[in-house]
Amino acid sequence: ENKMKFKDWYDRSSSSEKGGLDKDGFIRTSDRFVTLANTLNKKIMAPDIQYTMLYSAARYSAHVGKNVLEVENQEDYINHLVNQYRDMLRENFADPAV
Repeated sequence: ENKMKFKDWYDRSSSSEKGGLDKDGFIRTSDRFVTLANTLNKKIMAPDIQYTMLYSAARYSAHVGKNVLEVENQEDYINHLVNQYRDMLRENFADPAV
């Protein structure tokens, strides 16, 4: 079986490549999305923003999977991303600053 290896969200090994993010850049870029969500939350309910962000992430991830990575097995890719999200969500629930 020829399974594609997908990158883990905390893997910053591409940080030295053009356009790659190191740990600080990763956090800064994430914070930009959170800032946008907080700005939108002044007029839109937080649960609605949450789901629009999830939908946007799903749409962009499908684009990356189909057109950038050209994944062979979309279910493997989907399962990988679901596991990555679960890990990120648990990490953020454990963060006392959240």
